[in-house]
Amino acid sequence: PAATTFLVLSGKSPQDQQFLASAAGELSLAEEGGGELAVSLALDASGDAGFDAAAYMGALQARRFGRWMLWSPRMASTHDLVTQNFAKLPVGVVCATDVQFKGRGRSKNVWESPPGCLMFSFTSQMNDARKLPLMQYVVCLAMTEAIKDLCCAKGLPELDVRIKWPNDLYLKGLKVGGILCTSSYEPKVYNICTGIGLNVDNEKPTTCLNAALQELKANSPRLKREDILASFFNKFEVLFDIFSNQGFQALEEQYYNSWLHSGQRVVVQDAHEGQSVNSVVTIKGLTPSGYLYAVGEDGKSYELHPDGNSFDFFTGLVRRKIDA
Repeated sequence: PAATTFLVLSGKSPQDQQFLASAAGELSLAEEGGGELAVSLALDASGDAGFDAAAYMGALQARRFGRWMLWSPRMASTHDLVTQNFAKLPVGVVCATDVQFKGRGRSKNVWESPPGCLMFSFTSQMNDARKLPLMQYVVCLAMTEAIKDLCCAKGLPELDVRIKWPNDLYLKGLKVGGILCTSSYEPKVYNICTGIGLNVDNEKPTTCLNAALQELKANSPRLKREDILASFFNKFEVLFDIFSNQGFQALEEQYYNSWLHSGQRVVVQDAHEGQSVNSVVTIKGLTPSGYLYAVGEDGKSYELHPDGNSFDFFTGLVRRKIDA
């Protein structure tokens, strides 16, 4: 028999809740084996110790993102749910879960999440294809800024969460989060699904935000997933508007302040007369298409591309000369 995925619906306003409830009756989840997943809906999670939707909605100020929420104690993949039901749900909907057992990572890595992660996927739309590859950078920036804002608002020590290009979040040299953006094209518009996993309470497999807070200040209050999610959408909506209207250049300086790579020297491989030759280049920023911009020891400018095989982007970089 098909497993049942239990979903709790919440809306920012009673109208939002009603709108989501009428849409959610049509939801379906196709399993890879072809089986359907039954979806059971509830309008409130009474007595459920999972996610406090009221606290989340109370902290949410965004007008377009995160106003509609589907929450599940356990599901295969939040990303699959919003991707497969994109047209049935309002744009800006978020799906969150406590435990995800078929999470999607880069190059189709599948993983089961430990409890204590904040895991969610949300939808958006864009018209400009050239901006699509840069969307993941806006999302990374929004999350680092949201965590800083939240620490500041709560009087907590600031967590120095950094961006590891292209789509990971690091704290003290360890990965604490990752971002996945996928898109599909409809006439005149790109439908984008963004999935985020963030270690809030789970110290395994690396470290988490609350463990780092305790190290900075004993008995520090903990960050709550509800507050982080609301803070993320509050920040993302502002950055997404700037990105949509003015392009990524308007966010570049902020982004470089949060990433790990300015001035980083990396080894790139050049194919030279059939031989692989290593050279060192220095990362200066991003190119307009969203790849790494670097300068070689010869003073020339290069665009760096991952070779597609290496697990770590920085071990398999291939350089392409940028014509001045």
